[in-house]
Amino acid sequence: MHPTTMSAYLNTRVSLYAGRLWPDEALDVLAGVPDDVMADTLTRRGLPQLAASYDSPDAPQDSRSLEQRIIAQILDETRVLIRPLSGAARTFLTFWTARFEISNVKTLLRSKMTGERPAVVLARLTPMGAFGRLDNQDLAHAEDVGELLRRLEAGPYAGIVRHARRAFEQSGDPFSLDAALDHGYYEGLILRAQPLEEALGAPFRSLMANLIDRINLVWLLRYRFNYRLPPAQVYYLLVGSRYSLPSSLLQELATLDSLEAVLAALPVAWQAQLSGVTDIPGVFARMERAAAGQALRVLRSNAPDIARAFAYLILRERDLRAVRAVLRGRHLGLAEADIRQALQRMPAEAA
Repeated sequence: MHPTTMSAYLNTRVSLYAGRLWPDEALDVLAGVPDDVMADTLTRRGLPQLAASYDSPDAPQDSRSLEQRIIAQILDETRVLIRPLSGAARTFLTFWTARFEISNVKTLLRSKMTGERPAVVLARLTPMGAFGRLDNQDLAHAEDVGELLRRLEAGPYAGIVRHARRAFEQSGDPFSLDAALDHGYYEGLILRAQPLEEALGAPFRSLMANLIDRINLVWLLRYRFNYRLPPAQVYYLLVGSRYSLPSSLLQELATLDSLEAVLAALPVAWQAQLSGVTDIPGVFARMERAAAGQALRVLRSNAPDIARAFAYLILRERDLRAVRAVLRGRHLGLAEADIRQALQRMPAEAA
């Protein structure tokens, strides 16, 4: 596809998809939509994967099925957006979907630790469609954890898995295995983002910075104060960063003894952003709000097409997680007021 045609296609598609994003008042309304019009409401919002369960009363509506349909929607839209892309842009957005397959890897590994039957675990894996790179049937029938890791190390995520296997062999702790897989994935994402940051400049870099800084700070707080890990181990599990919270600062923060001390040691702009926060979920929510606001600004700007596409995917996934919370609450029979309270989604600020 000619570069001009590619740009026109992607710009048009992103602009059309942007109309599917959910304003906060629409989520509020969704909590009270009658069941007989729910399918139509979801379809009009571009969510046919979720609407199908309301069209067919026999369709499963459990949490696993709901999560799988949401991811299927994300993958479908990503597949459309990358259609005209090649090179670093296609590589990056394709790898952006790989975190769902890394989640499948975690599920497979846990199944071997608990002795779960292959047929059971296969039903719990998220279908990856055209983005799937693993032979789940083969992996599910591995004899044990060691054999599964060996098979994974011969596959497309060899580098990520090799690092995770070493961490697991040293500790024997499933947590170390999960944390190392996450670490390896985000290190890979940063590597694939670098050529785009150099080519596209501030709009794309700001999206990556918000993502990686949020991940690192929340991980640091969880590992240090929820799991009580020592500073050296906490720092080892964080993603190498060159953004607003560089690795040198993260190393210092990991030595502090309380959430309050960590927040007080952040750069001044971060202290203002997190003013009044008293717990780790609050830190995540405040940072996610800021990231969504920046993504919205990029989406509505004349930023390069790839940056706008990435901004849309960030916002779309945030929306779908909120829709999931509403639908799950309805499935559990919660009152509308309770669903709205459970959402607690802080609106993205586009100013």
